[in-house]
Amino acid sequence: MTLTAYQGDRLTQAHTWSSLGDDELRRRAVKAAGEKDVGALTSLTRAYLTHEGASGLLTSPRTTEAYTLGVRQFLEYATNQAVNLLRPGRRDASGYVAFMLASGRKPAGVQLKVAAATCLYRALRWAGATDADPFKDVRIPKDRTPGLVKRPPYTEDELADVLDHADPHGKFLLFVTAHAGLRISEALALQWDDLDEAGRRIHVRSGKGRKARVVAMSTSLARATRHYRGLYAPGGAQHMDGRRTTPHDHVFRYASPMTARYHLDKAFQAAGVTFRGFHPGRKYAGTRLLQQVKDFGRVAAHLGHESIDTTRKGYAQLATDDLKDDLAGW
Repeated sequence: MTLTAYQGDRLTQAHTWSSLGDDELRRRAVKAAGEKDVGALTSLTRAYLTHEGASGLLTSPRTTEAYTLGVRQFLEYATNQAVNLLRPGRRDASGYVAFMLASGRKPAGVQLKVAAATCLYRALRWAGATDADPFKDVRIPKDRTPGLVKRPPYTEDELADVLDHADPHGKFLLFVTAHAGLRISEALALQWDDLDEAGRRIHVRSGKGRKARVVAMSTSLARATRHYRGLYAPGGAQHMDGRRTTPHDHVFRYASPMTARYHLDKAFQAAGVTFRGFHPGRKYAGTRLLQQVKDFGRVAAHLGHESIDTTRKGYAQLATDDLKDDLAGW
């Protein structure tokens, strides 16, 4: 499904709620909350995101799906603990946080699940079903573990081993994420016109926060792009892969990050490397670039970080290690 089609589908679904009169909207939301109707409450939350969220209709599919999953998980907890959604107790929200931490979930993951539950309550208030805001003052412990320790990048040897076992689609996706440092959502949104191997650059049209940027290609990535284009671009030697046609304008055949993860995981297994998601590849790109340029600003621009502070926090350990190496050489 294209982004435009996805947004049109979201708008249609949201209209189911937004077209209701105030009294009927409130009645349905109260009924859904009373019955802990997962389908209705996730639909209401998505409608709220579409009409009232910070990014509105432009909220990314990945964010929408993450919030949908988070709402489902909170509703499961609320059902098991007999939480009254419309009149939650004073300790219900903190109890949910404690439950997730006791289950082994990391603080960052807890933060995301609380954001989803908070969004559910915003949706219920938007519908006029309740005035409750139970997560307003909830505190979540901070994880002090450095990012590079908590989520280390893949090593060069690991990536080389996986590249030996990946098919052409997976191999090029690894190049785009681990060499260019694109987020998986940015990579899957690429269209053929966004790749300029002659000028050695990639145009990211809609990065995080809907910000565009231009990313430089390494020599090896430019070479891989020429090869991949010759195979799979419209008119390429293997544009028809025997099962389906690669979308005319999109670079990758994967319809979603989940599909891409499924195929890449097989390549990692064949190489004997643990697949830890796509972000460690992006961390590899950032780590490699910082070691080369020693400039947080350039790394932040390359990775599309909104703030240079994000880059400093994520790669501070690397900078410290480099300083130790420099001092050791004196």
